[in-house]
Amino acid sequence: MPEGDTVFRAARRLSEALAGSVVTRFDIRVPGSATADLRGETVHDVVPRGKHLLHRIGDFSLHSHLKMEGEWHVYRRGEKWRKPAFKARAIVGNADWDAVGFDLAMVEVLPTSDEERVVGHLGPDPLAEDWDPFEAARVLATDPRPIHVALLDQRTVAGFGNEYANEILFVRGILPSRPATEVDTAAVIDVGARMLRANRDRTPRTFTGDTRAGRTTWVYGRARRPCRRCGTAIREGSLGATATSERNVFWCPNCQR
Repeated sequence: MPEGDTVFRAARRLSEALAGSVVTRFDIRVPGSATADLRGETVHDVVPRGKHLLHRIGDFSLHSHLKMEGEWHVYRRGEKWRKPAFKARAIVGNADWDAVGFDLAMVEVLPTSDEERVVGHLGPDPLAEDWDPFEAARVLATDPRPIHVALLDQRTVAGFGNEYANEILFVRGILPSRPATEVDTAAVIDVGARMLRANRDRTPRTFTGDTRAGRTTWVYGRARRPCRRCGTAIREGSLGATATSERNVFWCPNCQR
């Protein structure tokens, strides 16, 4: 599942292949931006904003969001793609490389000066240079919803997904259903930001420090298995801001209160 660390690595990989080069191939395969043509323009950089990606090309930005299934691949020009062409939603290429976005849930081209329209609602990003943990903690502390739900709200913090929310709350010993107003939000934000930064430069993602298969998480995906700390069976449920936005939650009934 793409989370903030995944998007950060994708932006770095894309920027290494494209930044500073002239676009020789530009193909957007979604309504609304399919006629956009930025060939001949220079790629300035590729920037992550939480779970959003911004290719800044000339005076324009290609905005994409990975959602659950999306991903960007980088191929040498002429190299065979690892996914079928019908899944491609965006292609940006130069003389040496092709960047291909597959299964992207959101793709659009807009003037760079209008980026705030698509990312201006986002909260502070723990992987950004202007990261503001105090503002994130302040906003989180005013949210009466369950802490798990509040952590997934990208308007509060940009970059935490469901796996992070579950793991953060286990490490802090907090039940996912507790109202955010009742927890030490500064400590929660600090743990989450450190997790994101630790995973920024490595794969697979791990929260336990162990990268071996099946050992990377404390509670996420481990329903009915013994807690790694106390041995109690991990429980599973669901929480969400609405019935259609519910996410699986995992917790240890002994370690989390």
